[in-house]
Amino acid sequence: MREDVLVIGAGIGGLCAALSLAPTGRQITLLERDQPPPSDDPDVTFLDWHRQGAGHVRQSHAFLARLRSIIKQSHPRLLDELLSMGARELTFDMMLTELQQETYEPAPEDAELTIITSRRTTLELTMRRYVESLENVTIRPGFFVRDLMTRKAEDGVVEVLGVRGEEGGLTRELTAQVIVDSSGKSGFTIQQLMDEGATITEESETAGILYFTRHYRLLPGMEEPSRTENPPGSGDLGYLKFGVFPGDNGCFSITIAVPEVEIELRKAILNPDTFHAITLELPGLEPWTNDRRSEPRGKVYGMGDLHSRWRYMVNDSKPATRNYFPLGDTLVRTNPLYGRGCSFAAVSAEALRASLARSTDPDEQQIAYHAALQEELRPYYINQRRQDRSAIKRARNALTPGYRAGWKARMMESFFEDGVRIAIRSDVGLLRQAMRGFHMLEHPDKWLGKPGNLMKVLYYWSRGKKRNAAAYPPNPGPARDEMLRSLAIDEQADISRLADHAAVAA
Repeated sequence: MREDVLVIGAGIGGLCAALSLAPTGRQITLLERDQPPPSDDPDVTFLDWHRQGAGHVRQSHAFLARLRSIIKQSHPRLLDELLSMGARELTFDMMLTELQQETYEPAPEDAELTIITSRRTTLELTMRRYVESLENVTIRPGFFVRDLMTRKAEDGVVEVLGVRGEEGGLTRELTAQVIVDSSGKSGFTIQQLMDEGATITEESETAGILYFTRHYRLLPGMEEPSRTENPPGSGDLGYLKFGVFPGDNGCFSITIAVPEVEIELRKAILNPDTFHAITLELPGLEPWTNDRRSEPRGKVYGMGDLHSRWRYMVNDSKPATRNYFPLGDTLVRTNPLYGRGCSFAAVSAEALRASLARSTDPDEQQIAYHAALQEELRPYYINQRRQDRSAIKRARNALTPGYRAGWKARMMESFFEDGVRIAIRSDVGLLRQAMRGFHMLEHPDKWLGKPGNLMKVLYYWSRGKKRNAAAYPPNPGPARDEMLRSLAIDEQADISRLADHAAVAA
């Protein structure tokens, strides 16, 4: 007998759970607090779909190759429907530098390195319509889950029996053999279990940045800028990071990430005019956002509370709960800089399906799920956290008067900036392998750990900047003081504030 499944949340995580579990024949019910999309029109949906349960729905999104591969293999019709709704596929050859394109020879595996990009509302609208067409899946909008129905077993493990919530003004109680919690970073049901004594442990630390996104639309008759004739559409200036995300139906979005310590810039960037002015100061964004090519649409969407967080549902080989499987941001969160959140949810859903198939024993299911996530997701979590820590340190150092990095720090920076970066911008084979790690198709550090690849990196590093000049990208933008002066922002305020904090701490 196959278990019935209740899924809390019908965002990307919940939809991925339905996509993975539907082929098993289980009856799956998604409980979603928000109302359904107001229209099948992507533009109407973007403007009018109110998502209290997904505050980041209008931030930039993309599906990495790992998630695209899952969709293509298991639900090819969904991939076709995404493309018919205007979603885009960005292929490996679009990532090549002008230098690499001169010698590029396509390889069969390059097709795997394809991103799906679109406005998040269009992605979710299309996935939801597809999931609703599956005969063993039901979505119940307007169902607000208040709490979990639980009992504590004799061995101390909290067993989850169902959910209690409100629907249409009435109190509802629903039971199932499997409860999937994809309520997201604002979900509170997992905290209920912790309050009831479930031995769920977690580690958490700030990602050190805030995100700001604004959407744009190409003017009639205009096309996107050439990716080879213009500077890269993404970059890192230390005091801000930026990226352009091509969307659907002539739309695209710009996301600018600002370190937490850049308080004055954080405050100013919420002004749409300031945000737009910043884009015009960045050579990689100006070709997209100048008034000859596009027009901004709507306000600047900010997103804070960005943390890396990993929750352990199994400790000392003992599950903390039974019948309850969190996934997505409920379980693991990372800095969204690399767009891995949706792929994390999809990989977790695939791991859940395999874990349920492996055994009918709830403890064995939970242990198998935990082990799969450790293997599949943990390396990317650690990789991103390591980069976050480095970026936080770099941002603080930039505001410290008289700071000068030590010899070891300068060598490490040079290795990555003048060695690794230049190598993958020069050698197509190295870029191909690095992208497999980026796209979660291989361990993120695997490519650089191969002796042959490391030797190539060292070769490019040893050549020096002059011989590698053609591989360096153009200057991504102005220095911090220059940018802040152009925006009429007090460039010394944060430096003084940081110095005051240091004095108090001392």
